[in-house]
Amino acid sequence: MDIFEISKRASLVLEDGTVYLGYSFGEQKESFGEIVFNTNVIGYQQIVTDPANVGNIIVQTFPMIGNYGVMSDGDISDKAAAGIICREWCDTPSNFRCKENFNTYLKSKNIPGLFGIDTRALTKKLRDGGVVKGAIVPYKVDKDNIEDVILKIK
Repeated sequence: MDIFEISKRASLVLEDGTVYLGYSFGEQKESFGEIVFNTNVIGYQQIVTDPANVGNIIVQTFPMIGNYGVMSDGDISDKAAAGIICREWCDTPSNFRCKENFNTYLKSKNIPGLFGIDTRALTKKLRDGGVVKGAIVPYKVDKDNIEDVILKIK
């Protein structure tokens, strides 16, 4: 079964009104924070538990995360990021040491995720425009409900 078939539509809304429509994974909830990008190729478990990322929604510039799963000793802190965004995530990790997949891990940490968006375009917007606040919401945002989300961001 394709992960797009089992995932729910979700959105990233930026404070300037930009909307990226994607799919939800991890915890199904609204989450607000500063949108930051991360260029690491590995270490997604450590990135979401890094104290420097608490309250941030992290955009992974590497196109896929989740392929090696989650290790039992990979957390840096008990605190966690406000969310994670990626182009693609792998729900069937291949590392023999993994204890669970990244989706299950995010749910256990109460972290929402969003995948299936153009992370290169988002990263360029962040790089060129500077600090941006935003929200991951577990539904499709359109012209009828965007103002409500933007008010919550600010």
